Amino acid sequence: MKTIRSISAVVATSLMLIPMVSLAGSQPNPEQDLKAFRQYFEQRFPNTPFKDFSNGSFAKGIGSPGAISQWQSMEEFPPYDFAVAKGKKLFNTPFPNGKTYASCFPHGGIGIAQNYPYVNNKTGQVVTIETAINACREKNGLKPLPWLKGDLADISAYMFSTSDGKAVNVKTPSTPAELKAYETGKKIFYTRRGKLDMSCAGCHTYHSGQRLRAQTISPTLGLVVSFPAYRAKWGALGTIDRRFIGCNKNTQAKPFKPQSTEYRDLQYFLTYMSNGLPINAPQWRP
Repeated sequence: MKTIRSISAVVATSLMLIPMVSLAGSQPNPEQDLKAFRQYFEQRFPNTPFKDFSNGSFAKGIGSPGAISQWQSMEEFPPYDFAVAKGKKLFNTPFPNGKTYASCFPHGGIGIAQNYPYVNNKTGQVVTIETAINACREKNGLKPLPWLKGDLADISAYMFSTSDGKAVNVKTPSTPAELKAYETGKKIFYTRRGKLDMSCAGCHTYHSGQRLRAQTISPTLGLVVSFPAYRAKWGALGTIDRRFIGCNKNTQAKPFKPQSTEYRDLQYFLTYMSNGLPINAPQWRP
């Protein structure tokens, strides 16, 4: 396994690489993109079973045996169990009007996380689990929760845990609103930004499986299916927006606001690209 000694090395090498899906000059074709995207990672990691991509950098054929063993040990007694239990309690605690979060979701909010995010074709906006949770609160007369951690991450993690093992099932973008959100998310993923002139794809696609300092870079395929995640660096659960913001800061790019249109569109694109993978959230991450 090659080692990337610095972020600068990632930048220099990624400038010579061409994205595997087109960004402009043609009609959006999400199905074609998905096929090419999946094929790229299957060829890059031929010893990794498809479902194992849900484990990120700890997947078989990607992570080192030592790192995978450490991760498996952490998952035996996961540090996020208390947070998930708290999320379950919050989810089922009645609001002042007597209703609960279950009243806002199909099937009472249980076993539905694999269908998120989706595009509301009336508003043209991507709906994530987190925006739906806060919309539920406001509908029932309560203030929204902070986006990055705390109660929102706990409730979200509980909801995702009820879909554990279910395949990501984001509808193929086809309406004008869906295609717009998809194309915006794809553009954000492949566009270089910030002082280091890096894109999300620069690390998580072209250099996935390689080393950045002490960590293995996780592949884009499956990147979002383990969030909310418990990171040792955070000492707590965090949402995918918290990770997006951290990545932007690492590359000296100005982060977007949590649950902004940009981040929701990015999550929509990435989740669609992980269609078929089993939900495996929350998970432990370094």
